[in-house]
Amino acid sequence: MANKTEGKPSFFDKIKYKYRLSIYRDETYEEVLNLKLSRLNFFAVIGTLTLIFLAIVVSIIAYTPVREFIPGYPDENTLRTIHLNAIRTDSLIMEIERRDRYFDNMKLIIAGKEPNNYENSQDSNISYENINFNRSTEDSLIRQIFEEDSEFSLSVVNARTKIGSISQLHFFPPVKGLVTNSFNTSENHYGTDIVSGANEVVKSTLEGTVTMATWTLETGHVIQVQHGNNIISIYKHNAELLKRVGDYVKAGEPIAIIGNSGELTTGPHLHLELWYNGVPLNPEDYISF
Repeated sequence: MANKTEGKPSFFDKIKYKYRLSIYRDETYEEVLNLKLSRLNFFAVIGTLTLIFLAIVVSIIAYTPVREFIPGYPDENTLRTIHLNAIRTDSLIMEIERRDRYFDNMKLIIAGKEPNNYENSQDSNISYENINFNRSTEDSLIRQIFEEDSEFSLSVVNARTKIGSISQLHFFPPVKGLVTNSFNTSENHYGTDIVSGANEVVKSTLEGTVTMATWTLETGHVIQVQHGNNIISIYKHNAELLKRVGDYVKAGEPIAIIGNSGELTTGPHLHLELWYNGVPLNPEDYISF
């Protein structure tokens, strides 16, 4: 019994045994294929082919839309909705923090203490050195032209009502920079995108009254100015607003600081829109940037 056990080959010896596979043509007995391999080689080839197959399947699932057919895998719209919900949740947290700050200040005021100041806690990287709220050169030029035109006028009608076309108005550039995206109604882009330097001051293109100063999810900090002759200018994606609703601004007066706020932005820039009687205008037709 001991001799029989010693002569029996082990498992590792068996998988190393060489086997020959020959294929012959039936009519002529001509050898067509001759393979010489062992069980170990066979398992190695099968394992390698399996790994290659798995790599191809994983690549197809990871880099092609085929993954959307997998049950439970979110599609593009679902991923976008998740992203928007995350942004909205963050915005809701900010609003709750503002509410808590308001309540804390109310408690301090009722207790006869000085309330906390949160106005300058928004962005510490914003520079206010280039802001000048005095009468601008542009506003002075407009006033000079207006006074010269109306000096010898005998009409009792307001000079603003005589303007029949906005081509007679002098628009001033809110910022100086490079136009990266022009006005295009076919793409629902009703304004002009201008890239300028960091912390650049955004100025009002005409005199008027601020009718909107708010923050939205898509366009960030937005300020809107109502001018005469049914003209509205809108400034989007600002880092910070310098005016509030109801403030009167002169032409060339600082109203915001250029930024990169909002979801629909690809970098620091100003999105400027001009509207006349409810119709969008191409700012590049009236303003030289």
